[in-house]
Amino acid sequence: MFRVGFGNDIHRLADGKPLILGGVLIESEKGAVGHSDADALTHAVTDAILGALALGDIGSHFSDKDERWKNADSFVFLRVAVGLMKEKGFKVVNVDSTISLETPKLRPFIDAMRENLANALEVEISCVSVKAKTGEKVDAVGKSEAIRAEAVIFLESI
Repeated sequence: MFRVGFGNDIHRLADGKPLILGGVLIESEKGAVGHSDADALTHAVTDAILGALALGDIGSHFSDKDERWKNADSFVFLRVAVGLMKEKGFKVVNVDSTISLETPKLRPFIDAMRENLANALEVEISCVSVKAKTGEKVDAVGKSEAIRAEAVIFLESI
């Protein structure tokens, strides 16, 4: 049996906040605002797993109203989702993701993000795709007001 899931996440950007994507701290004038560490990429991948398993979304498991998750490392969320996936008898075949951010350029950090995600998902790095796009000066992303991440995941039963 196979399952496909889609996840997405968007966060406002603000001066002086850290920018963490795929577990990588990226030097930037602006960072993402959120209850946890606001790692939009990891949130999108987590949401994709939960969606593939029909288990709701990241907010239903890790509410931003719950102080336990304040400033939490988003890989905690991802590891819980991977545990649920394994309990349900599935494994990751591959994940494809896209980060939309005007600046900074993310190319130097992509491989580290892929490696972090692959380790958490328990797959080879070749099974994890991370792409970066700009907003072409359009909408909140293009105006450097927000960051967006999207992910599609393909699961198969074990």
